[in-house]
Amino acid sequence: MVDNALGGFLRARREAIPPAAVGLPSGPRRRTPGLRRSELAGLAGISVEYLTRLERGRDRHPSGQVVGALADALGLSPEERVHLHRLVKAHGGGACAQSAAASAQPRPTVRALLDRLEPGPALVVDAQGDVLASNAGFRLLAEPVGLLEGDPPNLARFVFTHPNARATFPDWDRVADDRAAALRAAGELGYHAAAALAEELSIIAGTEFGRRFATSGVLPAWTGVERWRHPEYGTVNLAYESLPLPGTEEHRLVAYLPADAATAEALAARAACAQCAAPAPVAMAAACS
Repeated sequence: MVDNALGGFLRARREAIPPAAVGLPSGPRRRTPGLRRSELAGLAGISVEYLTRLERGRDRHPSGQVVGALADALGLSPEERVHLHRLVKAHGGGACAQSAAASAQPRPTVRALLDRLEPGPALVVDAQGDVLASNAGFRLLAEPVGLLEGDPPNLARFVFTHPNARATFPDWDRVADDRAAALRAAGELGYHAAAALAEELSIIAGTEFGRRFATSGVLPAWTGVERWRHPEYGTVNLAYESLPLPGTEEHRLVAYLPADAATAEALAARAACAQCAAPAPVAMAAACS
């Protein structure tokens, strides 16, 4: 492992940014080809002394909020943010997501309950929002927008990092507030995987996540209505209930119900047509064509 790779990366990116790119004058007496430390520190909202310690490897434990602010100030691409996150982990910064134990899988009876809720969308999530199980109704809703990508899929990571998230949720700001609040609540209760994910998102998603996480002072809404803009359903309004499941794990069953008649019709029609892919009576196949 290269010693002080984190500091070297920060310095290289700082020196690669022309002052004009961030609205600063390019004076004739600049000794650095890019931004001065004082300029980057000012953009990121940290002290020059602290940035110096990071670049020189004297401090190798920056918080996710600090690294996220630096990533924003440096204008890092999504790929560079992921690389920066890995550098922080490799050099001992914060909790390691890989070391967090995976959540236990839902009991067979809980999985059976999900199936009994068909055709209504339903899923089971853990404290950090990993999707542990879902029924066909939820997969019809979530797969076309990319929400079930990842191993495991994660609700907060989708909202803050997936390119489809803002189009999927017209009320993205409210949904994002709820996801950040859920992560903070779980982290404060000692769930290390939630704290690790929060640090990851502070870096990868930057201030969009960091400021919500830092200022969240309430619990997430465990019931309400979500508006989805879906490529197959159209715009639908889904009432949801998030119910804690008995057991030592922090598992919740989230069930969605149509919040209006138009949504009920859209979900019923899509569920019926989904059966056309399997052997079905001729009348059903004709109705879906």
